[in-house]
Amino acid sequence: MKNSFKLANGTQIPAIGFGTYKIPDGEDAYNSVKEALACGYRHIDTASLYGNEESVGRAIRDSGIAREDIWVTSKVWDDDQGYEKAKASIENSLKRLDIGYIDLMLIHWPIPEGFEGDWAELNLSTWRAFEEAYKEGKLRAIGVSNFMPKHLKPLLAKCEIAPMVNQMEIHPTYPQKETVDFCQNRGIVMEAWAPLGRAQDLEDPTINAVAAIYNKTPAQICLRWAYQHGIVTLPKSTHVERIRDNRKIFDFEIHKNEMELLDSLPDDKRISRHPDNLPR
Repeated sequence: MKNSFKLANGTQIPAIGFGTYKIPDGEDAYNSVKEALACGYRHIDTASLYGNEESVGRAIRDSGIAREDIWVTSKVWDDDQGYEKAKASIENSLKRLDIGYIDLMLIHWPIPEGFEGDWAELNLSTWRAFEEAYKEGKLRAIGVSNFMPKHLKPLLAKCEIAPMVNQMEIHPTYPQKETVDFCQNRGIVMEAWAPLGRAQDLEDPTINAVAAIYNKTPAQICLRWAYQHGIVTLPKSTHVERIRDNRKIFDFEIHKNEMELLDSLPDDKRISRHPDNLPR
């Protein structure tokens, strides 16, 4: 499939998705997702925490686009970790979305508050529910979110089905190279949430200079940079023009010199909490 990446189980995940974090349930979420789909997006990212799964599902059903042509991701929140709770959370997401199945389900964070001492066992218990739902056809793929190598290693050592995706904060000024390399070397596809650094990277002079070379926006440069590193991106906006522009990254290529320039940016401009830090 064009402009997609292949997961370990052979399914294709669209290389650019539409993020819905902090888009309120109701008309805001419904209209934003509907517009994104109309603009050509075929990958929608939500989560039980976001509280907008019902509107996301309604927009997908009303889009007129075949269900099998749209990739939908959701996530199990900290409070729902553990085998029984995770099973219930998956069922609740399926009901709220009402789209038949979920393409990708993720564990949202590796260390829920109150489980600082036994988070690895908790993740494995949650993962058993994921593997079960995957085998039952309720989920097309399963993965994790915000997992660093230290969080992934215990899971990889005991799981039956390895995570297919790891979604984390990744952008040019916070590339997370160690985790990206660890995952890609093991066939785990990386996804970037906040791929624009929640707009902070759009002010970077180097990114703006590269954008001028290619007559593209700084956002398009950030997204194309990630794509060329084999990373799925999930830009989010409620503005129609930005929704449209963020997808226009497949008609050019950043050459080696400019990629090296972007790769040499300061790599410590994290905008979120470290996965080990609580509360979130």
